[in-house]
Amino acid sequence: MKMNSIPWQDRPENCNDVMWRYSENPIIDRYAIPSSNSIFNSAVVPFEDGFAGVFRCDNKAVQMNIFAGFSKNGIDWDINHDPIVMKAGNTQMIDSDYKYDPRVVFIEDRYWITWCNGYHGPTIGIAYTFDFKEFFQCENAFLPFNRNGVLFPQKINGKYAMLSRPSDNGHTPFGDIYISYSPDMKYWGEHRCVMKATPFEDSAWQCTKIGAGPIPILTDEGWLMLYHGVINTCNGFRYAMGAAILETDAPDKVKYRTQPYLLGPAKTYEMVGDVPNVVFPCAALHDAKEDKLAVYYGAADTVVALAFGKLSEVVQFTKENSL
Repeated sequence: MKMNSIPWQDRPENCNDVMWRYSENPIIDRYAIPSSNSIFNSAVVPFEDGFAGVFRCDNKAVQMNIFAGFSKNGIDWDINHDPIVMKAGNTQMIDSDYKYDPRVVFIEDRYWITWCNGYHGPTIGIAYTFDFKEFFQCENAFLPFNRNGVLFPQKINGKYAMLSRPSDNGHTPFGDIYISYSPDMKYWGEHRCVMKATPFEDSAWQCTKIGAGPIPILTDEGWLMLYHGVINTCNGFRYAMGAAILETDAPDKVKYRTQPYLLGPAKTYEMVGDVPNVVFPCAALHDAKEDKLAVYYGAADTVVALAFGKLSEVVQFTKENSL
């Protein structure tokens, strides 16, 4: 897969944070297509001479669906006005009441999409595409209820691997990260707990629930997993972004995990929107040679924003500020 130049902006003067926001955030407005009430929690990958994405677009009836889009630079996006229409992949059962919070990853010869799929409650939908024009839906990975299905970008010990967060049917007040394995992207098993929400007194920003974010990135230290953590405040849930490093060949084992968050809601577009106080990472582009990391995140469940960091600094910060 060709490596395209990822979006980038140097760290601002007088900024000492390990990650910093793009100065022109948000990069995708809530009304970027005619039908949308909000566009957020979306996924991006390098594709051909630019980038492709799968976007969560809630319409003005607040029906949740996923849309394909394309960009030359990863910042300016042309999002299709109609949602993705699935064809049958490894199953004829492609029923779906809703689709939201997609992730996208290239594995071997195709792009795989996972999302929260409405089938008698939320579960993990899976599909693949070769061109972001035709999409083939596969069997749901798990029984309801589950969210935040995130595939690893390569097989681990000969099997596909996926992170997820078992949940309930509503605004779940709990949630830990698990990993599951599949020989064929159809049957999933060997479920193992990876990481739990923290005790309040140890790291309160992630004490209510946690969930995997972008596709994990393989580094010399192991898999860098960006994730969201949630605290239940007197004014509701507050979402922030942290990082963990998992063992390369046994990613159910956590080597390091940030006690402080990397990025939390602080700007107006993160604190004000349909759901206030949300930083929800769903995609990350990286360039190891250039030591660059660009993270796409949903802000206040309303818009898409972008943050940057040095990949080596994020890894070092995670090691030096670990629980």
